[in-house]
Parts: sequence; structure tokens; C-alpha cells
Amino acid sequence: MAEAISESISFFRSQLENRRFGDATLRILESVLVSKDVLSLLETRSALRYLLRSEAISVVREISQKTADEKLCAVEFFVRAFALVGDVESCLALKYEALVLRETKYLKGHGLQVLHEEWLTFAKDSLDNGFYAIAVKGFESALMCIQSNNNIDPVTVTMEEHAVNKIKKLRDMATALVASHSDKSPAQHDAAFTCLRSLQYSPRKDQASAFLPSRNE
Repeated sequence: MAEAISESISFFRSQLENRRFGDATLRILESVLVSKDVLSLLETRSALRYLLRSEAISVVREISQKTADEKLCAVEFFVRAFALVGDVESCLALKYEALVLRETKYLKGHGLQVLHEEWLTFAKDSLDNGFYAIAVKGFESALMCIQSNNNIDPVTVTMEEHAVNKIKKLRDMATALVASHSDKSPAQHDAAFTCLRSLQYSPRKDQASAFLPSRNE
């Protein structure tokens, strides 16, 4: 069983190294995660998180000078991949980058406007998972989206006012939580969202799963 899993992960890694960021590669990842016993699944997820974080670091560095389209393609792939392996921290970190990239493209006329509901969902997820500072940023972005709509329809305006009040309450809650946790280690909260620094963390080699094959295999 361990040998088969190792071979599957090796194949998935080859797809990453060849920079194949498509649905086919995600389907390979899904197939690797199919396991009949809980222990194997947990160890496989651990190995895949280690692999994905390592590859994400390399890819983020590589695409720094690429177009917004290329960056968005790679980042959204890793958002989905991290979600599949249950790495919430890395998923949210890259989701934030994806939303910012889409806003950049939209401002340049490419038409990928981020809706306030998307920022709100992201902010709530961040809040629920203990990333309070980035949740504040998400709520602020949601407010900015609403305020930039310039709607004149009375019904729409009323609905937006209700949404704004709700978002402001959530933002204030997140802000209060930031203050109450200010004595905690940054690594426990929002360091993940500063230029993807959280992705630069990796466990010691002796902590990596035995299912993770070496690059020379």
C-alpha cells in the first residue's frame, strides 16, 4: 500500500514540476487521496501538504514577473489543491492572492470583477479559522466593493445599507479579536498572509511522511 501511494504521489509531483496546472492534475490529486483506511489517508494528506507547500514556494517565485493571467492560473490551481488536501491556512493565503489578482485584472479592463460576496465569504472563512487580521482586510475589501457600486435604485441601496451594517459588525469583531490576540505568536495567526510567508514553512525532513518519495526516485 505504501509503495503504491508513493508512486502516485511521485506521478502527481511530476505534473507539478512540469507546471501542468489544470483539471487533469487535480483529478490525479483526487485519486491519490482515495484510501481505504484512515491512517493511510492522514499520512498521504500530510505528505501532499508538504509537497504542495514546497512546490507553491517555487511557483510563486517563478511567476513574479509573469502576466496577471499566468499568475492567476497558477494561484487558483493551488487554491483548489490545498483545499483538497485540507490545508486551510495555505488555501486561504492563496485565495487572498487570487482575489487581489482578479481585482488588478478588472481595474485594467479585463473583466474579472470581484463581488463583495466573494470578499465576505473569504473574510468569514478567515475569521472562523483564526486569521483575524486578514479577515479585517477581507471585510474592508467587501465594503469597498459595495461603496464603489454607485447604485441609485432605492431597493438596492436599502439592501446594500443592510449588508454594510452587517459587514461592519463582523469587521469590528475581527478587529477586537486582533487586539485580544496581539500577545500571541504571529505564526499562530496572520503571518501566513504576508507575501505568502506561511508557505515558506516546511516540517523538518525527519517529520515528512514516509509516503513522500525523494526527487531522485
